Amino acid sequence: MTEKQRPDHAITTEFRIGLHHCDPLGVAWHGRYFEWFEQARTALFASRDLDVPQIRALGYRMYIVDAHCRYMAPLAYGDVARVTAWFVANEPLIRVAYDVHHGATGRWSARAATVLATTAADGALLPTTPGELLERLPAR
Repeated sequence: MTEKQRPDHAITTEFRIGLHHCDPLGVAWHGRYFEWFEQARTALFASRDLDVPQIRALGYRMYIVDAHCRYMAPLAYGDVARVTAWFVANEPLIRVAYDVHHGATGRWSARAATVLATTAADGALLPTTPGELLERLPAR
């Protein structure tokens, strides 16, 4: 998805690939991408006043129940990565999409999605996203 096609609420994080992100050949290890999705998702939720302390204060918890990633082109040590996250669905579960691009070339490196379920503070799974959370999410 191009930047022009992303919704207005999309959030982009940017960082340089460090050696600790890479395999012995200097290529970013595939498992690190999920850490980067978490960073972008955290910034996305915080932009909607739904950072972890705020979600907990409302009496809820959220858990990843599904995640997938398609890798298209590798990132390597020293590259700048741009990870963009945006909401795709709010009900019954929250779905977040991600794009990863090479910061200098704009080359698409990966695309992904995660799905989050909401629970009550006691861990009881809720069948749909609670209204208190929906009020803070963009209309879908």
